[in-house]
Amino acid sequence: VFAARVRETGLPLMFLNRVGGQDELVFDGSSFVLNADGAAAHRLPDWEEHLRMTHWTRGDNGWQCADGPKALWEDHPADIYSAMVTGLRDYVNSNGFPGVVLGMSGGIDSAICAAIAADALGPDRVWCVMLPSRYTSQSSLDDAAQCAEMIGCRIDTIPISPAVGAFDDMLSGSFADRDVDITEENIQSRIRGVTLMALSNKFGHMLLTTGNKSEMSVGYATIYGDMAGGYNPIKDAYKMTVFAISEWRNAHKPRIGLGRDGPVIPDNIITKPPSAELRPDQKDSDSLPDYPVLDKMLHALVEEERSVDEVVAQGFDRDTVVRIERLLYLAEYKRRQAPPGVKLGTRNFGRDRRYPITNAFRSGR
Repeated sequence: VFAARVRETGLPLMFLNRVGGQDELVFDGSSFVLNADGAAAHRLPDWEEHLRMTHWTRGDNGWQCADGPKALWEDHPADIYSAMVTGLRDYVNSNGFPGVVLGMSGGIDSAICAAIAADALGPDRVWCVMLPSRYTSQSSLDDAAQCAEMIGCRIDTIPISPAVGAFDDMLSGSFADRDVDITEENIQSRIRGVTLMALSNKFGHMLLTTGNKSEMSVGYATIYGDMAGGYNPIKDAYKMTVFAISEWRNAHKPRIGLGRDGPVIPDNIITKPPSAELRPDQKDSDSLPDYPVLDKMLHALVEEERSVDEVVAQGFDRDTVVRIERLLYLAEYKRRQAPPGVKLGTRNFGRDRRYPITNAFRSGR
């Protein structure tokens, strides 16, 4: 874009960009100078404030900037990881929170959010809480504890079974003639949300939510449960992006990170099948297509704004695409009540893709 502008005007150009986060927006710095021939004279670092003196001379062909250092800018996925770190750091610090608290489930979403938080704020300002139920596997407890140890942050355990039992007793009369269904699963999630919000209120730490964009697209989240909180660092990251940045973080420490060197997420968290663990032997794939397939569908429906017919033409099953499009629209009311999170792509929910909750917009009939 800038090179085209230089060619159009025949003039040199200096691009100046701020560094930092402001709610959902993140500014990456990366200021530069282009001479009139389109060649870069200076490139300033990304994600760090920097001061540079440039030297200019005026000749027969106009102004010319002398060459200077040219910083190397981050490639993907390092760039979006730094965006998440910067966005969370500035949101927490600018709003005066002492740190963050989050539910640590032993799954990859909460693990990467804890790692991002440690890189943004330092491990000593990150508080992880395990909230096991009778469906929580020992493997998940072990993975969560190991992850917190690798990150270097505090972790506590608060079982939710007493509250689940209390709700069962409270609702037994009203639910007497009804089978157990997703309602009981949502109650568990909401108990966790209430517990984490209580810790946030008592100690002042901001509660992080940990739902990825794949889940938020199809409503695979519990309103007033795991959606409760003040900020979501992975709100605009699809599930496969979460896997990618988790593997990247285990191999690299970000330049701007305050966390530990070396791996911060156990391999078992990355490799095990995702599960909400709200009923026996539950897996995400029980109710959703596998994430590599789901994310491609969602990218076409959301980022590219494709119709069902256009997505099916890419080789996907029509019934599945129709179902996913339906879930996408049905979940709009949840997304309206979700906390903010850093914008990473071209169509983040809230700023860029805001549909009416009450609508009949369906391309797959």
